[in-house]
Amino acid sequence: MKNLTIAIDGHASTGKSSIAKELAVKYGYIYINSGSMYRAVTLFAIENNLLKLTKTNINLFIDKLKEISINFKFNDNSLISEIYLNSRNIENEIGGMHVSKLVSEIAAIPEIRKEMVKIQRTIDRGKGVVMDGRDIGSVVFPDADLKLFLTASDSVRAKRRFEEMVKNGLEVSYEDILYNIKNRDLLDSTRSDSPLIIEKDAVVIDNSHMSINDQIDKISKLIKDKFSN
Repeated sequence: MKNLTIAIDGHASTGKSSIAKELAVKYGYIYINSGSMYRAVTLFAIENNLLKLTKTNINLFIDKLKEISINFKFNDNSLISEIYLNSRNIENEIGGMHVSKLVSEIAAIPEIRKEMVKIQRTIDRGKGVVMDGRDIGSVVFPDADLKLFLTASDSVRAKRRFEEMVKNGLEVSYEDILYNIKNRDLLDSTRSDSPLIIEKDAVVIDNSHMSINDQIDKISKLIKDKFSN
C-alpha cells in the first residue's frame, strides 16, 4: 500500500486531533494539526497586542506574521508532533479559553488563511501525512487519498471539551464551552473564505457514541478496503 494523504475535517471538538494522531502513529505517517496553526497565530496576536490590526490593518498584521516561524517537532515520549512558535513549545498553551474564544474569528480572515495554506502545502507528503482541520479536504489537499468528516452532537462535544480542560487544570464552565462550540460552528460554516463543508467524496463519521478505538477500527477498515490492492 502506498503512503497516503489523509484529510480529516469536521466540527469543533469532535476529536479530529486524537484520531489523526492515532492514525499517524499506526501507519507511521507525519501528523499535522492545522487548527493548532491558527491557534498559534491567535496566541501570537494576543501576546503582542495585535488583535486590533486584524480589523484595522490586516496587511500590516500579515507583514508581522511573515516574521514568525511556526513548525512542528516530533515528541518521542508523547509520539505526536507538537507545535512551536518561534522555537517555543506552545502545545499546552493554545488550548486555553482565551485562545478558543478568538481562534474562529482569526481563522475566518482570508489573508491569514492564505498564509497558513501556503505553509501547509509545502509539507512533504511522500512518507504519508494525516492532517486535520476545517478545510483540509476542500482547500489544502483536495487531492487527498482519503477524506474524513467528523461530527457529533453539541452537548457531547461540549462535555468532551469541558472534561479535557478540567483535566488540564483549567477553570471553565460547561455553559461557556457549549456556547463557544456553537459559535465556532456558526463562524466556521459561514465564513466567506474556505467555509467548513462536507466534500462529496468525504466519509462522514458521527462519533457521538463512538470510542477512539471504534473510530480507528472503522477508518482502518476503510483504508484496507480501498487501498490494500
